[in-house]
Amino acid sequence: MSKQEIIEKTLEAMNRLPEEKVVEVFDFAEFILKKYEEFLLNEGIQEWTSKSKTYEFLENEEEIYSVNDLKVIYNAKR
Repeated sequence: MSKQEIIEKTLEAMNRLPEEKVVEVFDFAEFILKKYEEFLLNEGIQEWTSKSKTYEFLENEEEIYSVNDLKVIYNAKR
């Protein structure tokens, strides 16, 4: 079924519903749309930041500390 067919069938069903139920369908559609817009926004932000060169300097950062610099060494094994 195509998108247009789904829209038409949904409109037919909504025309048979009482007004308060149509409002519920509308509210749900708005909720889904907002979630989708947030998803697209987050995807865009992730793509933008992954291409950013802001932290590129950290890739070649030299190691200035080692385990030998620790005053206390905690053993994670139990």
